[in-house]
Amino acid sequence: MFTDMVRLIVKSGGGGNGCVSFRREKYVPHGGPDGGDGGAGGCVTVEAARNMASLFDYKNVKTIRAERGEDGGSRNCSGKKGRDAVIKVPCGTIIREEKSKRLIADMSGDGKSVVLLPGGRGGWGNQHFATAVRQAPRYARAGAPGRELSVIFELKLIADVGIIGLPNAGKSSLLKAVTNANPKIADYHFTTLSPNLGVVRSVYGGDFIMADIPGLIEGASGGAGLGHEFLRHIERTKVLIHVVDAAGLEGSDPVESVKKINKELSIYNPELLKRPVIIAANKSDLPGSGENYLMLKKNFENDGADVLPISAATGSGLGALISKAALLLENYPEDIIFNEEYEVYEEEESAPEPLTVEFADGVFEVKGIGIEKMLGYTNLETEKGFAFFQKFLKDKGVIEKLEEMGVSEGDAVRLYGLEFDYYK
Repeated sequence: MFTDMVRLIVKSGGGGNGCVSFRREKYVPHGGPDGGDGGAGGCVTVEAARNMASLFDYKNVKTIRAERGEDGGSRNCSGKKGRDAVIKVPCGTIIREEKSKRLIADMSGDGKSVVLLPGGRGGWGNQHFATAVRQAPRYARAGAPGRELSVIFELKLIADVGIIGLPNAGKSSLLKAVTNANPKIADYHFTTLSPNLGVVRSVYGGDFIMADIPGLIEGASGGAGLGHEFLRHIERTKVLIHVVDAAGLEGSDPVESVKKINKELSIYNPELLKRPVIIAANKSDLPGSGENYLMLKKNFENDGADVLPISAATGSGLGALISKAALLLENYPEDIIFNEEYEVYEEEESAPEPLTVEFADGVFEVKGIGIEKMLGYTNLETEKGFAFFQKFLKDKGVIEKLEEMGVSEGDAVRLYGLEFDYYK
């Protein structure tokens, strides 16, 4: 089944926690810290694969997550990195952030790979926090959490030539006649409910890919019928072949039919009207088609369109049509890539562990990694060093918090094994 749009929640893996451990060996009663670091979390990566035709594999998938990093171990053993989550998508898939609709990446090249979300950083083991003053740190840094993002995967088919037109104009018949595709064909509206691709083996130039874009109707640009689902697949095509029923078998006016489709293209994306276009006056072997063909030339050739009579049923005029399409492609060599605003979701620097103040057994205890690191780097034996440490506590709001909790002069304040008497 053809699926060209899915919504996914992707989650990168969190980093593993650092380990608190101390070296314990015979004859080494007081070994130093040897806690290993946690492993980094797995990333969420997207890869373009040419052998995929749709996003059907993800139709019933809600969440894709990478693996969490392994926690660090003793003896300086680092945790293993979490396994990445690799999402394979068809070439031509674009990725948007669901909430803002911001374009993240255009997966237009076979084998192209982007990191959608990086994994969380692994936490440090306690070996990193040993200092000359604090030689046995009993804490380690926790791993950074993974990231989460809700994204839309939207497939815009990569085709050199797009066949457009109202329902039942003969688009599928044309594709079958000039390519190796085998679309379903019948004489009723909306036979084609998904795009069909075929390769044209051209003797007039290089081979190229042709897509039959399902029948558009008036109001398609506003979402009528399956308008948006069809229109998105026209955006990458370099040349448009507008198939129109020149015989007017169902009472339609071929000129008005072309104008209706052009109006929908203009509303959806005005840039589409700047693409080279060939108007293929189909069913030219039937009575009444000659006059309509002349009316099409009169109305549209002055606007730069080539109007060619063809018959998908008999093969008449198909050689000239393919020759013209090949010539237009030679002058339009660049692939149509959407402006890439790709931006890796860089890991934000995690906030330092908050400083906390607790009161138990008549002692006010202050905790937090920032406190212990400051103790390790500050010489409290000197007046200048002690004053610097007091200023640090004041700037971090610890003094204010102590006073809010009712500390009085002479009360004991403990900071990681060191006790002070509180004085203003």
